[in-house]
Amino acid sequence: MSEDNIVFSTDGGRIKQDKPKASGGSAYADGFVRVKRETKGRKGKGATTVSGIEGDATLLKNVAATLKKKCSVGGAVKDGIIEIQGDKRDIVKAELEKLGYKVKLAGG
Repeated sequence: MSEDNIVFSTDGGRIKQDKPKASGGSAYADGFVRVKRETKGRKGKGATTVSGIEGDATLLKNVAATLKKKCSVGGAVKDGIIEIQGDKRDIVKAELEKLGYKVKLAGG
């Protein structure tokens, strides 16, 4: 049997290889980090989200830990976006500016 007639192989088969996921948040073209308040999908509870920070997952986790401690609340890092519980936009903005980021408040 020739190699051209292989129907299925465990060497890779017909399964498409997933593209490697870019780590970290997608940075905006203007270089600003966006801080916004969101309630969508949280049963009316507000959360502050931070997006646009370039870096790997370790950097995002460290920044998130700093923000959570400063705000005295919980939070998480999901898909390159830092989520902080509650409406803490002003505190988060001030802390990110201390860390050297250019920050814009976005959304309502």
